[in-house]
Parts: sequence; C-alpha cells; structure tokens
Amino acid sequence: MDYSFIDKLLERYWQCATSLEEEEMLKAFFRQKEIPQRFEQYRSLFNYEDLAASEHLGADFDEKMIRMVEQPVVRARRIPFAVRFRPFFKAAAAVAIVLTLGNAAQHSFKNNDTTAPDYNYATYKDTYEDPQVAYDKVSSALKDMSDGLKQQAKEDSASRVDKTKSVQ
Repeated sequence: MDYSFIDKLLERYWQCATSLEEEEMLKAFFRQKEIPQRFEQYRSLFNYEDLAASEHLGADFDEKMIRMVEQPVVRARRIPFAVRFRPFFKAAAAVAIVLTLGNAAQHSFKNNDTTAPDYNYATYKDTYEDPQVAYDKVSSALKDMSDGLKQQAKEDSASRVDKTKSVQ
C-alpha cells in the first residue's frame, strides 16, 4: 500500500500547515491496529488525546484542592523590643569594655609624679662643663643624622629607578 499521502500530511503537520480535518485524518490513521513500522514512532503523539480522555480525576481531588486552598493563616510573630535590639546591646557592651580597658591602661601607665613641670630656664643645669665638648657632640649627632638621610635618599632614588625600569 502507498503511504505517500500520509507522508505528505506528516510533512505539512511538522510545518504547522495542516487543517483540523487533515489532523483528524492523521489521528484516524494512527488509531488503526496495523500501521507500518516507520510510522510507529508517531503513534503515541497522535493517540495522546484518546489516552488522556480516559484519565479522570480521583474522588478525593476536591478534598485535596479545598485543603490546599484553605491553609491556615500564619500570623507574623511579634518580636519584643529587647530581642530586636540585642545585637546593638552586644555592640554597646563591647564598646564599654574597650573604653574601660583603655581607661585602666591609661591610668596604669600614667606618671605618678605629682610635681608640676618646671618651665623656668634659669634653673636648668648644663650637662657639659666645657661648651666646646657640647658643641662637638651636637655636631657629630647632626652629621650622623645628615649621613643617614642622604643614604636613605640614595636608596629611595635607586628603588624609583628600578621601578621605572620594570614598568618599561
């Protein structure tokens, strides 16, 4: 038997170009008990409506739907003021502890000398008897400081040159 008409209808069906009558013809064809093997893969597609029509809702469907719709209303839980602000209370306690420890540390390291500082320069004493020795000590200290600053400046400029070379 020639099934070219069915092939054409299937081709039009896949292109969404069939009419309702042509689709009914395809359904009638696939309802037959004996169809060629090459069309067997399409049988479930066209027999789906017949199979779905035989399925019905269960007797308890209405009860299930009513139970789903009539779920009890859950009210929002009231949270007391103390519970709501508990994180802020914890933070305030932590700040209070830090401030207390800082205050205690400040008092423990504080100099217990209760005498007022002496700003009268006339009461100051020289540490060196000979002014030349004091001058030499100050000169050597300033020279050491100058040498250290020069050395640091050289190292800084050398590192800047190294950085510019690595960037290029």
